[in-house]
Amino acid sequence: MVELDATRAFRATRDGYDAAAAVYAERFRDSLRDRPLDRAILGVFAEAVGAAGADGEGGSGAGPGREPGAEPGPGAEPASEGGRLVADVGCGPGHVTAHLHGLGVGAFGVDASPAMIGLARQAYPGLRFEVGTMEALAVPDGSLAGVVARWSVIHTPPAGVPPVLAEFHRVLAPGGHLLIGFSATDGPGHLTQVFDHTVAPAHRWWPDHLAALLRDAGLTETARLIREPEPEDRRQFKEVQLLARKGAGPTGGPS
Repeated sequence: MVELDATRAFRATRDGYDAAAAVYAERFRDSLRDRPLDRAILGVFAEAVGAAGADGEGGSGAGPGREPGAEPGPGAEPASEGGRLVADVGCGPGHVTAHLHGLGVGAFGVDASPAMIGLARQAYPGLRFEVGTMEALAVPDGSLAGVVARWSVIHTPPAGVPPVLAEFHRVLAPGGHLLIGFSATDGPGHLTQVFDHTVAPAHRWWPDHLAALLRDAGLTETARLIREPEPEDRRQFKEVQLLARKGAGPTGGPS
């Protein structure tokens, strides 16, 4: 039953975003411009990934000669040094992938929606975008410096989230970082809550509950950003972004 529910949720999400891709891209492509807290946590993530590169394997992942937040021009190469790659999972139209690139991060985007990937490739032709799923990322074990999953796991049924977090742990190098975003439930009495997302069925999470699942997957929370809803927000939900780290030991456990 869980597998069937997950399959139905995946198809509904993929088909829903395919149908809404153009409208979604128009609405969210410039969304970071008016979200200073989102830009701030992405900056912290970029610095964390760079620090991991400086202290561990490979380079810092910092690209030369770009202002922070600058979008890549045509033909630009990902800003990866020494293989310090970051996957933007559920990348949609690619705006966060491009923002990370502007911060000097060697980011590439993955999304289940072929229509979204088509729009991302059109908007940012110098960057890498792939059709794929969170449950089975097409990268080797321990090959990524970071994973970004901002409001990507919300469409996964709660029972399917631990395997997704395990997959994130698999692809992260020791010391690698995860940034995961979601909307909070109304309180600790609601570990998860379904809400009326306009594209596909979605779930909110109580932050401590998701943080516990991260720990179970071998990812330790290092920072938490909670944004209170603005008066004009259609849904009066708190928005949460958790930064977590895989252990730096040889097996990804505690260093």
